[in-house]
Amino acid sequence: MELTLRANLRSRIAARLGRKYLARIKKHGIGSSTISLLPEQLLLPLRREGLDPVPQLTRTQEQSPISKVPLPFGMDAWVVTGHEEVKAVLGATDGFSTDFTNLAGNAGVQEEQNPGGLGFADPPVHTRLRKILTPEFTMRRLRRLTPRIDEIVNDCLDSMERSPDPVDLVQSFALPIPSLTICELLGVPYEDRHDFQQLSMARFDLSDGAIAPFGHTSASLDYFRDVVKKQRENPGDGLLGQIVREHGDSVDDEELAGLADGVLTGGFETTASMLALGSLVLLQDPRAFARVRDEDAAAAPFVEEALRHLTVVQLAFPRFAREDIEIAGVHIPKGDFMLCSLSGANRDPRFTGVERAAFDPDRKASGHLAFGYGIHRCIGAELARMELRAAYPALLRRFPEMKLAVAPYELAFRKLSIVYGVESLPVRLR
Repeated sequence: MELTLRANLRSRIAARLGRKYLARIKKHGIGSSTISLLPEQLLLPLRREGLDPVPQLTRTQEQSPISKVPLPFGMDAWVVTGHEEVKAVLGATDGFSTDFTNLAGNAGVQEEQNPGGLGFADPPVHTRLRKILTPEFTMRRLRRLTPRIDEIVNDCLDSMERSPDPVDLVQSFALPIPSLTICELLGVPYEDRHDFQQLSMARFDLSDGAIAPFGHTSASLDYFRDVVKKQRENPGDGLLGQIVREHGDSVDDEELAGLADGVLTGGFETTASMLALGSLVLLQDPRAFARVRDEDAAAAPFVEEALRHLTVVQLAFPRFAREDIEIAGVHIPKGDFMLCSLSGANRDPRFTGVERAAFDPDRKASGHLAFGYGIHRCIGAELARMELRAAYPALLRRFPEMKLAVAPYELAFRKLSIVYGVESLPVRLR
C-alpha cells in the first residue's frame, strides 16, 4: 500500500513538473538553460569525440537501435541509431510526417517561423515543390557549373598561396567554395557571400537553445524574399530566374523564398563542413593523402568513404508518427517523434561489417545515409559531390607538403550542432 502511494506521489510530482516545464518552453522557447533539462539520451546524436560519435551512442545502438526517451510533457521521443531502422523510418512516408505544423505552437516554435521549402513539408506539397527543383539538380544541368567550380577552387588556392603560414582552411578554403557555388547556382550577387555564410552557419547551432535556429531561419527568409522580388522583376540565369521563367506565378514568392533558403541550408554549411573535416582526414592519413593527390580515380571513392565516416549532418528532420506504427518490431504510438541519427547509422557494424568502423580508404561505402534517405534525401547531393571531388585533389596537388599547424587535440569542434564541424583548421602549406 505504502509503495503504491509513493509511486502515485512520484507520478503526480513528475506530471506537475512536466506541465510547468511545458508551460515554460511554450512561453520562452527552449533556450540554452532549458536545453540542459532535456534527457541526455536525446542529445547523444549531437555529441562527438573528435570525428567519432561518443561511445554512449554506440552502446545505445548495441542495446537497442530504436530507443525510447520519455519527455516531461506527455509525449515520447525515439532515438533511432541502426542503419536499417533509420532507413525504415525515413522511407515510411505514409507512416511519418515532417510537416512544420507538428512543431508550430509547441516548445516556443511559432507558425511564422516556418522555413518553407522541402524539409518541413509532406506530400502533396513536397511532391510539387520537389518536382520544380529536381530538373535543376540533374547532372546535365549541373555540369554547366563545372568550369565555375574549378575557377572558384583555383581562386581560393591562389589566395592561400599568397598568404603567410599558417592558413586557416575553414576560412580560406572550406567556406568560400560552397558559398560562391551556391551564389552561382541561385543567381544572387557575389557580394552577398558573407551574409550567406552567417545565415547558414547560425541556424544549425543549438548552443543558444533549440529554438534559436528558427530565428536565424526567419532572417534568411527575409533576405530571400528581397532576392525573389528582384528576380520577379528581372529573372537572371540562375536557379531562381529559371524557376520564375518556367513556372511563373504557379510558384508564389513565399514558396520560392523557402526553396532558395532550402538550397542554401542544404548546400552551403554541409559542404563547407565536409571540405574542412575531409581535409583533416587527409592530413591524418598519409595513404589517402597520397592517393587523392596522385590518382585521378581516387577522389570519388575517397569522397564516399569520407561522407560515410564524417556524416556531418548528424540528424535527419524529425519525423512524427501519423498513426500507431511498428518499426523493426517496435510499437511507435501516434504523435511520438523520431530522431534518426545518421552518424550512428553510418557507423552501425551491421552496415559496415566491422566494429567501430574507422576511416578506410579501401572501403566501398555505397549505401551510406550521409544525404538521408527516401523522399527527403538531399536534392543537392550530386552538386556536393562535384564540389568535393574537385576541391580535395586540387588542394593536395597545389600544396603537396601541407601539414597541420597545431596538434589534433588543440582543434575546437562544434558542440550540439546538427551539422558537425571544426571551428578552424590551421595548416602550414609549405
